[in-house]
Amino acid sequence: MTNTHFGFQSVEEQEKAGRVKGVFDSVAPKYDLMNDLMSAGMHRAWKAYTVMVANVKPGQRVLDIAGGTGDLALAFASKVGVAGTVVHTDINEAMLREGRNRLLDRGVSLPTVVCDGERLPFADGYFDLVTVAFGLRNMTHKDNALLEMNRVLKPGGKLLVLEFSKIAKPLEKVYDWYSFKVLPRLGKWVANDDSSYQYLAESIRMHPGQQELKTMMHKGGFGHVDYHNMSGGVVALHVGIKC
Repeated sequence: MTNTHFGFQSVEEQEKAGRVKGVFDSVAPKYDLMNDLMSAGMHRAWKAYTVMVANVKPGQRVLDIAGGTGDLALAFASKVGVAGTVVHTDINEAMLREGRNRLLDRGVSLPTVVCDGERLPFADGYFDLVTVAFGLRNMTHKDNALLEMNRVLKPGGKLLVLEFSKIAKPLEKVYDWYSFKVLPRLGKWVANDDSSYQYLAESIRMHPGQQELKTMMHKGGFGHVDYHNMSGGVVALHVGIKC
């Protein structure tokens, strides 16, 4: 059996998917509220910056992986217009349902697909843009996921990975205190679930840092890769261009 990490724990690979599913089944109903509270609303600015960098044009095709409650899918839908396509996906059905309902409440109907980012059910070279926001770190085989994202992009297509990353050294102690002392208590108070938010804090520490992820993206077939730190490195937006 091959082991991988689930937060700070070592678990068998086949066990991780089920445990991650349990986390997001639990947090789905309060996901948007907790995002606002955890980040003091900053997640909205991070996503707005991602949309700006994407520079999506009318008529283009966009794949939003781990799209959850649909923030990016909603923003891209207005950019591509009626001639374009935005496919809203997530491996977790509960999260995808929350997102689909939220989109419908806004009068937006998009193709919505439950799928695994490591095994995408789409044709080669189909999309102009692929995005994954706060989802890559939960995938077991990140290298496989990056290869799949590359496969479904057109030559010259763009991958945007918005993810928690390695914070600047002077902020580490305060950030650790917040992550491991405040965040689980906030999860307990608002969502009645401290363990899921403990896992989320741990998963951030286990995720590759800025330079390591850049190297992984190069290995995944992206010729040009750059990243933009935000909020002192709390998050980073990696941008990869398919050769």
